[in-house]
Amino acid sequence: MKVNTSSDGHYKPLFKFGMGGVPLGNEFSVVTDEDANAILAAAWSAGVRYYDVAPWYGLGLAERRFGYFLHNKNRSDYVLSSKVGKLLKASKTAHNRDLFPFSPSPNNVVFDYTGPGIRRSIEDSLQRLGIDSLDIAFVHDLSPDNKLLPTPWEDQFKIAMTGAFPELTRMREEGVIKGWGLGVNRPEPILRLLEVADPDVCLLASQYSLIDHKNALNNVFPAAREKNVSFVIGSSLNAGFISGSPRYNYGKDSYKIPAPYIEKRKKLCDAAGNHGVDLRTAALQFSAAPDVAAALVVGVSKERQILEDYTSMQTKIPAEFWAELKSQNLIEQNAPTPV
Repeated sequence: MKVNTSSDGHYKPLFKFGMGGVPLGNEFSVVTDEDANAILAAAWSAGVRYYDVAPWYGLGLAERRFGYFLHNKNRSDYVLSSKVGKLLKASKTAHNRDLFPFSPSPNNVVFDYTGPGIRRSIEDSLQRLGIDSLDIAFVHDLSPDNKLLPTPWEDQFKIAMTGAFPELTRMREEGVIKGWGLGVNRPEPILRLLEVADPDVCLLASQYSLIDHKNALNNVFPAAREKNVSFVIGSSLNAGFISGSPRYNYGKDSYKIPAPYIEKRKKLCDAAGNHGVDLRTAALQFSAAPDVAAALVVGVSKERQILEDYTSMQTKIPAEFWAELKSQNLIEQNAPTPV
């Protein structure tokens, strides 16, 4: 498989559309092993060739499931990213059910953003996956919204500055990985990273959607362009909220949805109806439109969802729909829209 890099050598995923691993870690509900394998088979059959997982998703469950399906595939035929910074340790007294009530994992999580911890994290992931290499490693949840960190995120970031970041750069130079960056739900860590290290691509989760995109558009993206850093966009549906889910993004308080977001979703639905547009399709394409968006990843818990999402990326949306969104100030005037 051809290695996809920018003019200055920064790696970015070769494929623009990918499948994320959160639902197959049983984040929201029980997905059986058989159904998980069927979902992955449907994704592969549809042409999906980028997969994003993490030790955190079901505390190892998602990586095992993705690996069970992918380990017999030709490794050069797909792109695979996972996360680092969270080591898993099995225990008879694990508190896994407090974190993932629907996952049968026996593991506790230990945060470790040191150099040796990062290398250990990748080795552990490859063992769970049954695969010999990762393409991208995202430093996971090193962010102010992570309430499980043992110390404030700024302190953990300092550890990563002398540990995780230089170690990942070495591993990139060694050819162990092709690229690295942060995988976070907030902008502050990404902006800080761009000042102190040389990442390739970051996973921008819950930050660029039809509902909420102003800060990423006007602050994060310009800073990334200056460093030739691209993004994998995640949670373009805000964990399903845009397509009707009774939650917004992630966490135990995801059901506490701000009233302005509910009102905005209604206005977006009305505009979509005026033009015969499927709002979920529009949301996916909107998040993939920026020039710094190297790829879009979606999480699915049913076979039909990955097929629908893949089809949505090929669907034509009339320009008049996007014009109405801008005329109603439902999206920023400078937001790029699909052509």
